[in-house]
Amino acid sequence: MTSTLAPAVAPLRLGPLTVDPAVVLAPMAGITNPAFRTLCREFGAGLYVCEMITTRALVERNEKTLRMIRATPEEAAAGFSVQLYGVDPATVGRAVEMLVDEEVAGTRPAHVDLNFGCPVPKVTRKGGGSALPWRRVLFRDIVRAAVRAAGDVPVTVKTRIGIDADHVTYLDAGRIAQDEGAAAITLHGRTADQLYSGTADWAPIARLVEAVDIPVLGNGDVWESDDALRLMSETGCAGVVIGRGCLGRPWLFGDLAAAFAGESRRALPTLREVAAVMYRHAQLLSAEQGELHGCTDFRKHVAWYLKGFSVGSDVRRALAMVSSLDELAGLLERIPDQPYPTAVLGGPRGRTSSPRPVALPEGWLDDRDDPRPPAGAELETSGG
Repeated sequence: MTSTLAPAVAPLRLGPLTVDPAVVLAPMAGITNPAFRTLCREFGAGLYVCEMITTRALVERNEKTLRMIRATPEEAAAGFSVQLYGVDPATVGRAVEMLVDEEVAGTRPAHVDLNFGCPVPKVTRKGGGSALPWRRVLFRDIVRAAVRAAGDVPVTVKTRIGIDADHVTYLDAGRIAQDEGAAAITLHGRTADQLYSGTADWAPIARLVEAVDIPVLGNGDVWESDDALRLMSETGCAGVVIGRGCLGRPWLFGDLAAAFAGESRRALPTLREVAAVMYRHAQLLSAEQGELHGCTDFRKHVAWYLKGFSVGSDVRRALAMVSSLDELAGLLERIPDQPYPTAVLGGPRGRTSSPRPVALPEGWLDDRDDPRPPAGAELETSGG
């Protein structure tokens, strides 16, 4: 059932790029591959970002990275979006040049995002990810190199509140990003030491909106379209970035498109309808990777899709070991149809964690104006 709400949410403007609705799929390692991006796009509109691409691997033309960065025909037509991870301004600049000028993705990207939000210890202990904005001169130099290399392609930045409560970086990062020509900044409402624990704090998102003139995108704990509207209402942010909330629920993008258009509509698919989406997802992965590898890759999604449904443990175990599309279809057919389990709506999905101190390089906090790239922080492979 559909009813009209007011007002509709304005499209997001990123330089020459218009994103309507103002919804962005967050890069997630091993998740936001071409198959998942295609599936999400079939349910709604917005900006669908590929898995994180490592600038060093791209510059060195790593074979896996070049495969990961290929745009689908639909993305080539609708707009391909790339997120880059890098810690050296020269390498980041060269990677952006390759994307924009050499079109190594098969098409010129519509948008480039820079990752300064990753809280994973293997990244922060070398000074990368969410640790890097503490070194504000280095952060400035990276953003500057990317923006200059990108030309008319908009560059955005994604970051967290800071390293921890005593080392907050988001306001400096926002102002620097704006001064260097970034088209927008995304803020995840957690510090690096929080990882994915607890509840996201949206108050800093509101403070960042007040501090900068470029669009601010809100990220963190958007599980439903109502959450997205509330985040925008409470903070004044210009759009939302969706990560874990769409795991096992790609139709969330349809809910968001409706909500941003001023309509009240929520998809509550039956298990039979969910099974059809699951099979479609596995088909897309199989077309991309081959049937065995595609079905193997699909296994990680099974628990997310079936969260809250009454499914026997024997079927769940079998689905977690599925290796062919026919096997998947047969197993899904064995599950009795049932309505969507509304008890799981609004709840966390995907990975969770406990807070823990952030691993940092020795002396990392001593000099915020040290412009040197952190030693050994470049990643050799893409995806996280």
